Amino acid sequence: MQSTAIESTPYLNLTDEECDARIDIARRTLGERLVILGHHYQRDEVFRHTDFSGDSLKLSREAARSKAEYIVFCGVHFMAEVADILSRPEQVSVLPDLAAGCSMADMANLAKVERAWRELGQVLDPDQSITPVTYINSAADLKAFCGAHGGVVCTSTNARNVLDWAFSQREKVLFFPDQHLGRNTGYRMGIPLEEMVVWDFDQPGGGLSEAQIRQAKIILWKGFCSVHQMFQPEHIDRFKAKYPDAKIISHPESSFEVCQKSDYVGSTEYIIKTIRGSEAGSRWLVGTELNLVNRLHQECKADGKSVHFMSPTVCMCSTMFRIDPQHLLWTLENLVEGNIVNRIQVPEREAHLARTALNRMLEVSP
Repeated sequence: MQSTAIESTPYLNLTDEECDARIDIARRTLGERLVILGHHYQRDEVFRHTDFSGDSLKLSREAARSKAEYIVFCGVHFMAEVADILSRPEQVSVLPDLAAGCSMADMANLAKVERAWRELGQVLDPDQSITPVTYINSAADLKAFCGAHGGVVCTSTNARNVLDWAFSQREKVLFFPDQHLGRNTGYRMGIPLEEMVVWDFDQPGGGLSEAQIRQAKIILWKGFCSVHQMFQPEHIDRFKAKYPDAKIISHPESSFEVCQKSDYVGSTEYIIKTIRGSEAGSRWLVGTELNLVNRLHQECKADGKSVHFMSPTVCMCSTMFRIDPQHLLWTLENLVEGNIVNRIQVPEREAHLARTALNRMLEVSP
């Protein structure tokens, strides 16, 4: 066993093919002590090495149920945090490249959310009037904030159930960090657009008047996904003009206008299930991340289905793209030598409060 970690620099010069062979050896060596998780948006060169694929919550729960000692999450930082929070005490969560973050999650940090809570307190008592709801695409300390203030976490799958619960607790919701998921979900629940206002964290009082805050049912954080914001209604219009019988399916992180023009709106799991279950020969325009759409395109060709990416420009999760075979190999060969690198460990009090918010979500999810 080595006492110090193997340096990462030499790995960066390896080809993907060289990495593949050595990754396979490391996986066999570690055996059941290791589980590799791959998010749907992960690049194929890494995705092929994963034991489980799916969305962040599903993967974290799979890892917690496994026998593995090491959870290597090929995703982004907040996903590895969720895996750590939900894991057993003896399990270790690892992120192959610590630079793999999430631009949406970064748009809402604890300091900004606490300031918003204080500023809302100048208009009403937020702990009596507002349920804080954070999308799972957020840092652990924001999940902990929700846990401490009677709030909850949501996913794109269960957002409506979570908002139903949130409104049963208090009359308003502060929804962060993704405004689009909040708006699209609220509108499907029958909440008028004028009762969903955007909190601009760069402006005093969120840029809202006291009257706007009092009238609002949902206060939406001014955050968004850098991938899904690229999809535009005109992309749908042009595609439908060319293929009138095509079906449009979008992720709810897309804009309100895109979702309104879509035939189906749902999570990554919903998108995969819907297209896989569709009629042979059907044609689909898909508004979500490029790597997932490309895999669906290849998978569905055998059934005569045509799966198209919505944007004419490349839209991939660039931060998740930082996880490559070279970093994965470096991580695994360190584990083989007994060195844990890039461990993601949420402080216990923070993890406890975050787990409280996550458990509230799981209790109300279908």
